[in-house]
Amino acid sequence: MQELRHALIAQTLGAPREVISLHFGPQGQGKKVYLQAGLHADEHPGMLVLHHLKNHLLALESAGRLTGEVVLVPIANPIGLGNYVFGRQLGRFELSSRENFNRHYLDLAELVGEQVSSELGSDPFANVALIRRCTRERLKALQPRTELESLRLTLLRLASAADYVIDVHCDSEAMVHIYAHSKQQEQARVLAGFTGAHAVLHATEQGGPDAKTYSFDESFTAIWDRLQQRFPHLPIPLATFSATLELRGLFDVSHELAMRDAEALLAYLGHLGFIADAEVEVPTPLCEPTPLAGVEVLNAPHAGVVAYRAPIGSRVEPGTALADVIDPLSGQVSTLYSRVAGVFYARVVERFTEANTELTFVAGQEPVRSGSLLCA
Repeated sequence: MQELRHALIAQTLGAPREVISLHFGPQGQGKKVYLQAGLHADEHPGMLVLHHLKNHLLALESAGRLTGEVVLVPIANPIGLGNYVFGRQLGRFELSSRENFNRHYLDLAELVGEQVSSELGSDPFANVALIRRCTRERLKALQPRTELESLRLTLLRLASAADYVIDVHCDSEAMVHIYAHSKQQEQARVLAGFTGAHAVLHATEQGGPDAKTYSFDESFTAIWDRLQQRFPHLPIPLATFSATLELRGLFDVSHELAMRDAEALLAYLGHLGFIADAEVEVPTPLCEPTPLAGVEVLNAPHAGVVAYRAPIGSRVEPGTALADVIDPLSGQVSTLYSRVAGVFYARVVERFTEANTELTFVAGQEPVRSGSLLCA
């Protein structure tokens, strides 16, 4: 294993931070996979999973069984990791800029489009190599102005040459679920089979058609999709499979779950061909992909105590009662009913809510939303 340290530019005096990447297997040979956890620094399940995955990879590397490069970044956000306010970690937003750590990633197609336009040709493999080389060069040349920009640029550089990019997160309270590009539903089904996902949510543009920037994983699919649209007469494959893997909820942190998830990811790597002599059968997924626009989100009509009435992970129908919001002062009780059929895959873990707060998430088959499909 090779451990590399990537210094971030300091936002203030005396407070330097760094991202540490762990590299396994032969570099520059075969395929490359990149996995990171903790981009939202208050989401901890993935950090423990990559700890256990690291131990597996060390044993495989020692035995000479890794056939490609595997890069792990178990702590992808040292900035957010230190965001403690009155003893509570707030790792979703950068406190200075108030920006979500998993938004505002570069439009890589815009970054390299002009540079590659005159060199693209009829060979799809040569086109992929050209686009990746130009992406690497342009990212290397960029100069960040803030510590947050430095973090985003560091992570983009680390993952830019990968054939597979898995960004590990968790939800508030949830079953395992996956976000993926609509053109990569079949690849997402495979990942869902290994990880036991209860929902695979796909979209072409998670942030809507007017989005200028992306979430981290979306950057690595949008570059190929947008270049395909810009050069429709040329063979440009969707060369990187990139997805966000949501490992349940905030409090689902245990060795038992983490070891199970690490073994699932290891089997997935074996399926992808990163482990010599691995005999892996792809598990049947628990669900079929559904549109991210098909997720019905229900908000609290008023403040109060939240009492959920349907178990997480259950299949629901229109009219199923999902939650009650109770005002203990007035006695008002408002029940949230699902209006769609689907999987009740996520809900908010807090049991007291403000008015108009998102509470329940059901993955349905038909689009019910448009525009930006991501929460804040």
